[in-house]
Amino acid sequence: MKLTPEQRIELHGFNNLTKSLSFNMYDICFTKTKEEREAYIEYIDEQYNADRLTTILNDVSDIIGAHVLNTAKQDFIPQGASVTLLVSEGPVVEVPTESYSESPGPLPGSVVLQLDKSHITVHTYPEYHPDEGISTFRVDIDVSTCGEISPLKALNHLIHSFDTDIMTIDYRVRGFTRNKKGQKLFIDHDISSIQNYIPDSIKKNYDMIDVNVYPEHIFHTKCKIKKFDLNNYLFGYTKDELAEGEEEKITERLKKEMDEIFYGRNISESEK
Repeated sequence: MKLTPEQRIELHGFNNLTKSLSFNMYDICFTKTKEEREAYIEYIDEQYNADRLTTILNDVSDIIGAHVLNTAKQDFIPQGASVTLLVSEGPVVEVPTESYSESPGPLPGSVVLQLDKSHITVHTYPEYHPDEGISTFRVDIDVSTCGEISPLKALNHLIHSFDTDIMTIDYRVRGFTRNKKGQKLFIDHDISSIQNYIPDSIKKNYDMIDVNVYPEHIFHTKCKIKKFDLNNYLFGYTKDELAEGEEEKITERLKKEMDEIFYGRNISESEK
């Protein structure tokens, strides 16, 4: 469906298309000892506790112009946190024509768009390898909206809210609405790739793969950081403090972990 920002389709009733964005972020770290691992998990739990995550989700709600109806949040023991916002349509002064263009959404700022019958959730999953010194921190965020705008407008802000090595992003439009003549409309905006909603300043830092099923309105993008600096993956010290030969071994472990997450499968020694 080709629409200019000025064009509008008269609907029979309201727009009840459901647009769902799932955003998974992974942060990788090397923790040599049990003490380092425990310190890393404690650091992650403090940095991304339920209160901090609630702030991030409220910022997302502001960006898409939603009213928060209810907030449920929980810090878990021994680690992890979850937050769920139930949100409703925000006030709209004029038609949000920007929603028809493929472009990155804003950073924290002021954009008012339409939203209804929707929710925003986040869950965190700190974990570690039992014996190889690798710790990972995963954040899952879901933004589901019912109406004419896409939750992809929140993607730019979410990427900037987390320090991420790998991102897995899914977007799908479900259901249908009807025009005045009763004809079903299964999507109300043009989209060729989730990458259209990621700024060039971010895309240049990642290797990206798209897997899209256009007839089903399903879009999938995977991103892996290009630049590797071992100092960014050591917790509490730098590579200058490593013993001879350690730098190469740790780098190999970290890159293997990142590749396995990116490609979604275990990689054997013969494939490296």
